[in-house]
Parts: sequence; structure tokens; C-alpha cells
Amino acid sequence: MHQFLPYAWFGGRCVPFAEATLSVATHALHYGTGAFGGMRALPNPSDPAEILLFRADRHTRRLSQSARLLLTELAEETIHDAIVTFLRANKPTCPIYLRPFVYTSDLGIAPRLHNIETDFLIYGLELGDYLSPEGVSCRISSWTRQEDRSLPLRGKISGAYITSSLAKTEAVKSGFDEALLLNSRGKVSEASGMNLFIVRDGVLITPGVDQDILEGITRASVLELAQAMGIPTLERPVDKSELFVADEVFLSGTAAKVTPVRRVETTDMPGHRPVMTAIRERLTAITEGRDSAYDHWVTRIRVDG
Repeated sequence: MHQFLPYAWFGGRCVPFAEATLSVATHALHYGTGAFGGMRALPNPSDPAEILLFRADRHTRRLSQSARLLLTELAEETIHDAIVTFLRANKPTCPIYLRPFVYTSDLGIAPRLHNIETDFLIYGLELGDYLSPEGVSCRISSWTRQEDRSLPLRGKISGAYITSSLAKTEAVKSGFDEALLLNSRGKVSEASGMNLFIVRDGVLITPGVDQDILEGITRASVLELAQAMGIPTLERPVDKSELFVADEVFLSGTAAKVTPVRRVETTDMPGHRPVMTAIRERLTAITEGRDSAYDHWVTRIRVDG
């Protein structure tokens, strides 16, 4: 049962969550013509009246770019200001997940993006670990990751997540925690809502942006951190068979954070994960405001005023 925050940003202002409702005829509900973001925030462990937002600038930029893919304009400053107002209204006391969403709000039946109204909302919920920090089991999905030529994968377009939903449920119903999707060329793309990394001979490897992945913000952060920590990195195509012989396999995402993969299909992965562990510990310190070298990745918002 989700514990939603008491207020949502809806119609250009904060309203009680229960009052943030949409018509059954809303265009985005029928055609998936929306785009969303996902952001984590938590009270500063040393000052609970200060909320820490991880890489807020990157998240607002990606959502603004996603809106452009829907042929609408949503300025980064508009998103940022709404998030600040939203957090000050809710005054969260535990780690939360924010879901900003831009969508076609018209009441119509024609699938289109021209001559149509759009709107923007934010809601949030309390969220600890989305996936077990001890590790997850994964299966290779029978569903194929979409291609960028069929829909714009550079944005988090809501309609694209039907494939993720099918893959996730297929995995869970067949006894696994998570799904790994191959692209149309048979290369590993990503999980249902996370990017994927493997480690081979000390090199951190992840599918590149040419493999129909979402350009994950946590993914980019992991790569940047690894390079700063002296860990060699490669962005290249990953074959399915590489998953079974890798020294480490892990997932990354805003909700998932950094989560180890303990089993792929029937193959158990090594339990010793020095590269992932070092990166996860560093990333945790950054998100909690304990790493001054990366303080610029954290936006601090006071909610006691």
C-alpha cells in the first residue's frame, strides 16, 4: 500500500492529493501521450528541515526535453519552482519519490499532438528500497525493447512503458524479480525501468545510447563516478552470453538506486562485487550530502520557512 504525500501539484497549485483528479476522457489516459520524471528526495540526516534532491537540474532538463518530444513547452524553471513549492507544502520527514508528469489534458478521441491542451502535475510517495539491496533475480524477457525509430526513447514517454509492464509481470509470474530486455538486434538493452551494468576483468561496461536505452541519470552518475574513482569504463553493445560470465552485474535507476543482480536465468552471479559496492557507497554518501566533492549534485531546499 503506497503512502502518498498529502499534497499534489495540480492545475498550477498545491491541492490535497485526493482532489488532484482527472476526467475519464483525458487524452493521455487513452493514448499514452504523457512524459514523466522520477526524482528521489530525503531529509538531510544532519538537518531534517532541509530536503536533499539528487541531480535536480538533470531531472528537470530531461522532463523539459521529454515535453518537447510531445510538441509542448515546459520550462526547466517551471518544473523546478513547482517542485520547491510542492516540497514546502508536504514537508516530508522520510525518503520520498517524486513523480512529475506532463500530459495531454484535452478531452478528445483523436490520437494527435497538435492543437491539444497539455498540463503538468507532481505527486509523491514515501519510498525506501524499490528493489532488494541484497540483489535480484532476472530473466531474459520474451518482449523486445522498442526502437528509437518507432517512438522517442530519449524521453520517458508514458506510452512506452507498456513493454516494461509486460516484461516485469512476465518475470515475476515466472519466479523472478526483474526482467532484462534485448533490443531488436539481439543485444542487451536495459531492465524494465533501470539501466544495466556488467563488470568484466575490472572494466565497468554498460550498453551505449545506441542500444535503445533510456539515458538514465543514475547511469550517467555511475559512469562519471567510476571514472573519477579510477575504474575503467566502456559504453558498448553487450551480448546476452556476457551476462552469464560477468564478474558483476547490477542495475541502476532513480527508484532502484544501485542494485546487484544475484542470478540471471538459472546462473548465479558472484557474490563478491567490489566495483558495484564502491560505487554504491560513494553514491549513497553523495545523496545524503556527505561528499563535498559532489555537493553540486545535490539541491538543498529548506521546508521550515
